[in-house]
Amino acid sequence: MLKAIKVRLYPTTEQQVALSKSFGCARWYWNYALNACLQHYSETGKSLKLGVYKAYLPQLKVEHPWLKEDCYSAVLQCVAINLNKAYTNFVEGRAKFPRFKSKHHKQSIQYPQNVKVADDCLDVPKIGVIKAVFHRPIEGKIKTVTISKTPTDKYFASILCEVEDNSSEPSGNPTGEQSPRLGNPPTGLSHKILGIDLGLKDFAIVHDGEQVTKHSNPKHLKRHEKNLARKQKKFAHKVKGSNSRNKYRKLVALVHERVSNSRY
Repeated sequence: MLKAIKVRLYPTTEQQVALSKSFGCARWYWNYALNACLQHYSETGKSLKLGVYKAYLPQLKVEHPWLKEDCYSAVLQCVAINLNKAYTNFVEGRAKFPRFKSKHHKQSIQYPQNVKVADDCLDVPKIGVIKAVFHRPIEGKIKTVTISKTPTDKYFASILCEVEDNSSEPSGNPTGEQSPRLGNPPTGLSHKILGIDLGLKDFAIVHDGEQVTKHSNPKHLKRHEKNLARKQKKFAHKVKGSNSRNKYRKLVALVHERVSNSRY
């Protein structure tokens, strides 16, 4: 069974620079391989296979030495695999066509191996030991680690682990005794059937046969609409490429992040 745990990372200034370089290398290779796929399809009408653009990597590292110096080699291999999955999902109708990546959006890289948990830190190849906050222990074998950076400059690591599935229980009860999960309720409690109606005006209306209880819709976005509109208006008036525009881009992203966090 696979289980993912997301933890917050606090890299140093030097580690942030190293991560930025790795993000840039992965993004550049994704865009390069995707462009090669598009050109191949326009010329032949066929999809470019995974092995072809993976074979580009050795020559690309010779032409662009920073690909080898700034990025762990397995990260670029994962980029090719993920692009192939995205392209396959599009062809089979499960997703939209993969898009070119921008440095202004969320950044992420994936490590398939050699990432270790050391006390309260994460040991990442070519990055170093990064301080992390673990809200639960890491169990099982680490399969992949995906490090991401949000538009508000926060770093996270999603750790995918393979753990043993101990939740399965044998079917049937050979003793003939009543299962405690299906037994009578504890003393003082009684079974009660509730009717729940989910809607837009009211989040939920609960009826227990005697009385009706209404739970209002929190409308998280509406609480931030004025603040979001004000910041988006200022952001739209800023000159493209300026430091002021980058500042307000983060402020707008922060409002969206608050809306997203309030839903959980």
